[in-house]
Amino acid sequence: MVRLNRIYTRTGDDGTTGLVGGERVPKDDPRIEAYGTVDELNACIGLCREANKQTADEAARVNLDGQLFAIQQQLFNLGSSLATRIETRWPNQPVIVAADVAGLEASLDALNAELEPLKSFVLPGGGPTSAALHLARTVCRRAERRAFELAHLEDVAPEDLKYLNRLSDWLFVASRWIAKRTGESEALWMP
Repeated sequence: MVRLNRIYTRTGDDGTTGLVGGERVPKDDPRIEAYGTVDELNACIGLCREANKQTADEAARVNLDGQLFAIQQQLFNLGSSLATRIETRWPNQPVIVAADVAGLEASLDALNAELEPLKSFVLPGGGPTSAALHLARTVCRRAERRAFELAHLEDVAPEDLKYLNRLSDWLFVASRWIAKRTGESEALWMP
């Protein structure tokens, strides 16, 4: 259980922050960059959920919101994983597991089955929710790059890397799916 009584501690005034387990590292440490970008991604998902509140298709709105809420929960688990060195994880620590990746894949396949195949690249847009999902996709790709940078230096759970890769694909397909469900047109790249 998390309990936050004080929000500021002054311990970070020296340019360091604590990992799970108490170890202090510089605030620009690759591990902090990785889970900080996951936190930014979670905030983008929150914006997607807010934009989705305006979706007129109730079934689509409820479906997408439920999936986005589950993703926000999983992103907190991912942050927990990235904020902890693998060797200092504790039993039952919330982390990403293979079932989380498989769940994204199943959802991605279900959403994509309702879409026409692409004949060109999609430009971000397609309505407010779709555009917000595209923004989240780009932040997800950055989070993935930061996680891979960390993986070149230290051990990172393979599930963390797979999850970010699948999530960016899911966000792309979800952006197309909600645009279709809301009748918004997608602009295609015309080289």
